[in-house]
Amino acid sequence: LDALLRERAGEGVPVIGLCLGMQLLFDGSTEHEGAAGLGLLPGAVARLDPHGLKLPHIGWNAVTWRRPSPLTEGLGDAAAFYHVHSYVAQPDDEDDVLGTGAYGAPFVSFVQRGHVFGAQCHPEKSSTAGLRVLANFVGVCAATRAAVR
Repeated sequence: LDALLRERAGEGVPVIGLCLGMQLLFDGSTEHEGAAGLGLLPGAVARLDPHGLKLPHIGWNAVTWRRPSPLTEGLGDAAAFYHVHSYVAQPDDEDDVLGTGAYGAPFVSFVQRGHVFGAQCHPEKSSTAGLRVLANFVGVCAATRAAVR
């Protein structure tokens, strides 16, 4: 499956990773030493430093957008999403960061590089904001499909 995902992403097919799926988009993780990711986004995944707060981080966080994206269209300046995690992405390229949340310290919540998207949150549990993200991704897929026909 990993080879197919890399191949399709390389062809410009939209890919989205949610929660652990976002973490798997990166090169690897410190959660299990030597565990390789898909390598679709340069960077690593490391344990969240909660600055004295309890892990795993479970709850709603406002996400602040750093740049526009078709994934976040219609969400306004900040929207709240439901998160459950103890690890966070650390992209090598800050331009890949779409939005950040905070739990003791800021963490990367949304990423995008080309047609590769990721959300640390659970959009399926994030009410209307989450449904908007999922609908926007479906729109990206439809637009991509229409462009290749």
